[in-house]
Amino acid sequence: MAKIESLDDLPRRAANLAAPAPDYPWPGDHGAAMFLSFDVDAESAWTAKDPENFNRLVTMSFGGFEARVGTPKLLELLDQLGLKATFFITGWTLDAHPAMCEAILAAGHEVGHHGYHHLLPDPGSTRLVEEVDMGLEALKRVLGVVPKGYRAPSGEFCPELRQLLTERGIVYTSSFRDDVRPYRHRLENGHPGPIELPVTASYDDWMLGLSARFSPRSIFPKEHVLSIWKDELDETRDWGGMVTTVLHPQCSGRPMRLRLLREFLIYAQSCPDLWIATGEEIAANFLKHEAAA
Repeated sequence: MAKIESLDDLPRRAANLAAPAPDYPWPGDHGAAMFLSFDVDAESAWTAKDPENFNRLVTMSFGGFEARVGTPKLLELLDQLGLKATFFITGWTLDAHPAMCEAILAAGHEVGHHGYHHLLPDPGSTRLVEEVDMGLEALKRVLGVVPKGYRAPSGEFCPELRQLLTERGIVYTSSFRDDVRPYRHRLENGHPGPIELPVTASYDDWMLGLSARFSPRSIFPKEHVLSIWKDELDETRDWGGMVTTVLHPQCSGRPMRLRLLREFLIYAQSCPDLWIATGEEIAANFLKHEAAA
């Protein structure tokens, strides 16, 4: 894998890997899209930061909330609204909370790959292959799922990971923050990589509403977050683009945040031009138009 030897290499690397997002139409009469997705980390969100957190039981309980309360409440809300979403689940969570993960699949939602231990996929990491392959194995063993989609733990990426996911047959990833339309990754050898469904940073609830003892951030009130989310959605609709949520059951599954999410999703459903879809559906739409281009 080619390495960046100097800062002078950066423009060349960016130019080689940056392909403009094609302006493919959305299905039917829709003029914009929402990729509704959740990251199911459970306790692995905390043990990835510090393995000693295994022995810090209150810290671990923030993640344990997902299986006990957060995910069931979110599944109930999605069922009430008639919505299907994509849940990116770590392999560790599949092994620790199989019943919760089975409930997600049984409700008809898409299940995607989110690593195994939720470890940051740093360049040159000796555990990069293990994280991808152990996550794939857990999805197959626990749920019988061969995932089409992948979201990187902590939203980070490296060239080695892009190549690895392509070799493992991943159809799309959803980690980058560089566009408002899906596009096709390009590998360093010039070959096509997975489709990217870019993330919308302002829809990451972890940044706006996580109540944790060690968080340096205050919780944003509902009115502030709802204003951010509606403005982002309305402007993106005007652009004909796509917004992508990064919601976590241990955050948005809590009472105040669930009320906020309910109000926002009802607003999104009231937008007649908006296609609310899973990652698999959005990637399939991209593939359809790419093949016809």
